[in-house]
Amino acid sequence: MKAAVLVAPKQFELRDVPIPECGASDVLIKVERCGICGTDLHIYHGNYSADRLPLIPGHEFSGTIAEMGSDVQGLRVGQPVTADINLGCRSCFYCRKNEILNCPQMVQLGIHVNGGMAEYVRVPAYAVVPLPAAMSIEEGAMVEPLSCIVRAFRKSHLRLGESVLVIGAGPIGQMHLQLALRSGAAPIIVAEPNAQRAQLAKDLGADFVVADAAQLETAVRAATDGRGVDVAIESVGSTDLYERALALIRPGGRVIAFGLAKPGHTFRISALDFVLREQGVQASVAGMGDDMHEAATLLGYKRIDVAPFLTTIYRLDDVEHAFARLAEDKSVLKIQLQVA
Repeated sequence: MKAAVLVAPKQFELRDVPIPECGASDVLIKVERCGICGTDLHIYHGNYSADRLPLIPGHEFSGTIAEMGSDVQGLRVGQPVTADINLGCRSCFYCRKNEILNCPQMVQLGIHVNGGMAEYVRVPAYAVVPLPAAMSIEEGAMVEPLSCIVRAFRKSHLRLGESVLVIGAGPIGQMHLQLALRSGAAPIIVAEPNAQRAQLAKDLGADFVVADAAQLETAVRAATDGRGVDVAIESVGSTDLYERALALIRPGGRVIAFGLAKPGHTFRISALDFVLREQGVQASVAGMGDDMHEAATLLGYKRIDVAPFLTTIYRLDDVEHAFARLAEDKSVLKIQLQVA
């Protein structure tokens, strides 16, 4: 099969590699679409999973079942699917709590082991997520990123009428915005310097969009009677913005730490203020288990609009240009690779 193999940071090779063997409890998925996300860019630049190279990246994929192992039930060849990329032992303390990322044996498809930037990917049958009938294959490749938002939403404990600040309006920030909106948050403030992304946030329903960082605190205070927001979501991965988020939540408010910063980067917390103001920080990074199935349901019923992220498509054999463009061109929100 044809596969895009990252052999070194910023260096892909398009290779012919063996199709993975389908074990008795496995499913072989014929990949049709595979998205490129921020984590992929971190891997591409050598900031993450560098010890796993050479690697076939890709964890936002969708396709159809090409082959099933003899023990697999409840699925069928030709069925449109995606997959939970987080593979744990399924029996430890963390797996039982659906905290698979903390499983000592955990690996992620496309991050630690070969993923979806290839014509076929092998997945344990338990990790397969069927796509709703009304969902396109293109939308199916958005289930995994939306599942990450679903998990962050759960961890935020967001309540009706609570105010939200979303820092960064890339695809992840735009989906944070939409899920907060559907959940009854008000007001919702989005901080985004890029004019195109700021306009999309307005179009998708943000109450206030702030492009000038110097005006952000004024805007947040004005929208919250001077208190600060109940919840701030950092979806960029900047330590400066993490500190900004902490400064803009109200006493008793909380920060959802979502954006991936570079290794070794830290942000400062005033321990005294943090305790006296009873504030909180909750990290969340990946959807897994039920998060994936709930994300598929939300997309199947059109509760989240992902159409703005499905407009830029590259062929698999043009993967190098796709990564370079996504890293450099802020007018591009999302790129998907057409694999099949």
